[in-house]
Amino acid sequence: MEEASVLQEFILDYLHMVMPNADISSLSYYITALMLVGLCAIVSLLITRFIVSERVTRFALKTRTDWDDILHKNHFFRRCGHIVPAIVIAVVAPLLLSHDSRVLLIIERISMLYLAIASLLIISAVLNTIEDIYKTSRLAKRAPITGFIQVAKLLFTIIVILLIISLLINKSPVILLSGMTAIAAVLLLVFRDTILGFVAGIQIAANRMFNTGDWIAMPKYEVDGEILEIGLTNVKVQNWDKTISTLPTYSLTTEAVKNWRGMSESGGRRIKRAIHIDLRSVRFCDEDMLKSFANIRYISSYIETKRHELRHYHQESKIDESDLLNSRKLTNLGTFRAYLEKYLRNHTKLNQEMTTMVRQLPPSELGLPLEIYCFSANKNWVDYEGIQADIFDHVVSMLPLFGLRAYQRDNIATMPEVN
Repeated sequence: MEEASVLQEFILDYLHMVMPNADISSLSYYITALMLVGLCAIVSLLITRFIVSERVTRFALKTRTDWDDILHKNHFFRRCGHIVPAIVIAVVAPLLLSHDSRVLLIIERISMLYLAIASLLIISAVLNTIEDIYKTSRLAKRAPITGFIQVAKLLFTIIVILLIISLLINKSPVILLSGMTAIAAVLLLVFRDTILGFVAGIQIAANRMFNTGDWIAMPKYEVDGEILEIGLTNVKVQNWDKTISTLPTYSLTTEAVKNWRGMSESGGRRIKRAIHIDLRSVRFCDEDMLKSFANIRYISSYIETKRHELRHYHQESKIDESDLLNSRKLTNLGTFRAYLEKYLRNHTKLNQEMTTMVRQLPPSELGLPLEIYCFSANKNWVDYEGIQADIFDHVVSMLPLFGLRAYQRDNIATMPEVN
């Protein structure tokens, strides 16, 4: 009180030089006091920023740790500087203005508002720092926390807004909270996506369903690409054509989504493609064909084993090999399938520890599908497509050597007969 009266008398002495009738309740005194309060706040802010930029920032950038650099990147130290002017206003104003003054009450509320907003900005910077540090850890590959960070920001923002409103209307925040039950239904409608996104975020994190960097496909939304960010209300996906799709977060838990993470973490990427064989080209192998097939490195032992097996069968069953009705013979399609299996088993770019097979699918009006099922050891998209193309280049090229041809509807009428 004594310091306040001394300062007030000091200011009045200078005002009396210009305005002899000025007193502590005059307009000129209030303007002068407000200018001094504002000047003190500005000077304190400039001094604080100088200290932060010249001392704190340099010290943070020189340290070996990364967290202080991330704090600097998110403007944490700069935002902390705004607390000092708010405190200066709250301290200086009562010294220059009378305690029963309405202007002092307004200034104190302004300083409280300033302090609340500055605190919210500081909390936001801290939360951004936590998120950035978390993204560099191994846990980030298992469970994203972007949604939880956004929820925390939302909660702190709501708290600050309630405090600001309570300061403006001079009512307790508890009264505001008790009155919010009347508008709960409206809030549920307004924050519907936020609530659904928050619940979905908990499910995604708890079950490790998705994470940033995962390749997902959602045909309903024409999405096929990599997740950039999983937020509270939205998920950003960069498609392979470099477009960016934005989806509601809860759609990841309510819609059908294919996540390719399992493929990325496995030992290979699946190749599952069929070539349709013209049924009219399938036939029994004659002796000349078997001799020709025996020269193929991959199936030479197969041909020899099968010929011995059939010869033994015919002898035991007393069947003449020339008897087409009762004898067993190899077919060019079966031999070709055996060749493809051996070819895939010896392919250096396939993962031989995973399923590898060549199978027949049910025939249709398009011919007999012969499907190759295996896994490329290289999961890179470009390399994978090249390996798959090389395999089927070889398959198509080998068909004539086995007396087979692929079904092709457009040219079926002009295709030469296989002799």
